[in-house]
Amino acid sequence: MTDAGTHGAPFDLITIGRVGVDIYPLQDGVGLDQVETFGKYLGGSATNVAVAASRHGRRSAVITATGADPFGRFVHRELVRLGVDDRYVGEVRGLNTPVTFCEIFPPDDFPLYFYRDPIAPDLKLDDDALDLEAIRAAKIFWATVTGLSREPSRSAHHTAWTARGRAPLTVLDLDYRPMFWESPEVASQEVGKALEHVTVAIGNREECEVAVGEAEPDRAADALLERGVELAVVKQGPKGVLAKTRDERVEVAPHFVDVINGLGAGDGFGGAVCHGLLAGWPLERVLRFANVAGAIVASRRECSTAMPTTAEVETVIEERDTDHV
Repeated sequence: MTDAGTHGAPFDLITIGRVGVDIYPLQDGVGLDQVETFGKYLGGSATNVAVAASRHGRRSAVITATGADPFGRFVHRELVRLGVDDRYVGEVRGLNTPVTFCEIFPPDDFPLYFYRDPIAPDLKLDDDALDLEAIRAAKIFWATVTGLSREPSRSAHHTAWTARGRAPLTVLDLDYRPMFWESPEVASQEVGKALEHVTVAIGNREECEVAVGEAEPDRAADALLERGVELAVVKQGPKGVLAKTRDERVEVAPHFVDVINGLGAGDGFGGAVCHGLLAGWPLERVLRFANVAGAIVASRRECSTAMPTTAEVETVIEERDTDHV
């Protein structure tokens, strides 16, 4: 599909990376060995971000791949249903569409079990999977660290970044999952190379430490800016979120909810950040909106189908602001 063209107006957002099917328990506080019933949902970080942005009215697509199996058909059907263009979702014969199980121990323990061996189809993405014209034209291009963990996906990411030329709103989600890497040192090396191509970096404190060797939020943001990033966002969980540019520092308090499952909150946050940046909002408004969007997802069981609409987020913000008057 190289240089196949945008087939119309540019996408607001193109993401590249992980897709799968989330098999999440419908019982809380017990291990998988005791769970009796499960729900089946579209999943994968890059995919969830595309869904989240679509819920805010943004035209989004995801570059990824599934197996040639029923779960692969489910992925296509759910993407379309949730408003995400599926034209860049390939199929790799001989591999299974990944599934992911979790355990739910609210408020802060959600062990994940990834079934992606011997290799996930989304890590088999190569240059032929890339529509470089569409990637260059996209208003936001969003990649995750997971996609750098294996070849040929790693090289395909660099091909996409080279074509885009460090354009504004080229985002790296520092989504570091140790089970996908041979070592933290290799991850740090590859993330360092990736930072040379992006203008926005988003991650939590632990992910920032892998990326730039700093976990303290201000130092981590400064280190990301020193790598050439224009906007660094450091998520701090219950302490809120910090963002820095070269001339602005913004810190926003968290929005607290009764947590059911925190696994999709970061993706809901990311999709909301994309919406706010595309809208041209002040950075503080972007972060406040994204914090609430992520919190809403954490108050629900699943990830992709838990992503809130703009109206849902704004209603919560209005109610919170009214309560604080």
